[in-house]
Amino acid sequence: MNEKKGRLYLIPTTLGDTEPLEVLPISVKQTIDNINTFIVENEKTARRFIKKISPEKPQPALKIFLLNKFTEIAELPNFLEPCLNGIDVGLLSEAGCPGVADPGADVVKIAHSKNIKVVPLVGPSSILMAIMGSGMNGQSFAFNGYLPIDKNERKNEIKRLERLSFELNQSQIFIETPYRNNKILEDLTIILNNSTSICVACDITLPTEFIKTLTVEQWKKNMVDLHKRPTIFIIHKF
Repeated sequence: MNEKKGRLYLIPTTLGDTEPLEVLPISVKQTIDNINTFIVENEKTARRFIKKISPEKPQPALKIFLLNKFTEIAELPNFLEPCLNGIDVGLLSEAGCPGVADPGADVVKIAHSKNIKVVPLVGPSSILMAIMGSGMNGQSFAFNGYLPIDKNERKNEIKRLERLSFELNQSQIFIETPYRNNKILEDLTIILNNSTSICVACDITLPTEFIKTLTVEQWKKNMVDLHKRPTIFIIHKF
């Protein structure tokens, strides 16, 4: 490997409005202190996070590449040109860990193809923290992203995931747009078997954190308001 190349640091961020160093190790601050080139999803929130964790860093010195749904795939190799010139680059997620349920994975893939050293840093992952707190199968689980929006497709997918969880003894994890959280929990209690377990992991690492695993039958009597709260859902039919 060419030691003159810069590294691509995968920099985790907080999962909500908490003090960064309450949930992030000091190594994240030290890395941000030493990097001025970043690949981010939203420039405004990224600059705010960088300023909060490294207040002495001059904002005009930052070079920002935007990686979001409007970014063309053909642009991505350009984001890593600084690495080829010996400059370290930081890849920032909007929340949690870059590359996990995050568009940053495409940049990481290109970095490997260019023989650029990739350095993932420790930080909170809502997916892993949810499975940790769920009491479900931490040996075998799958993250399925978002469920279909169409009512019939969503119902079929929920049934499929329940069947998979039973056949493979594998916990099935998914997320929903925050304003549809209450509806998806209601759907789960209607569609799933009464004995199937559901974990709701909400506002992870925040003061309002809520993590609860109950059967469908129990959830029907203990519904919770999840409206506009970042939530991970896990189901498992044992």
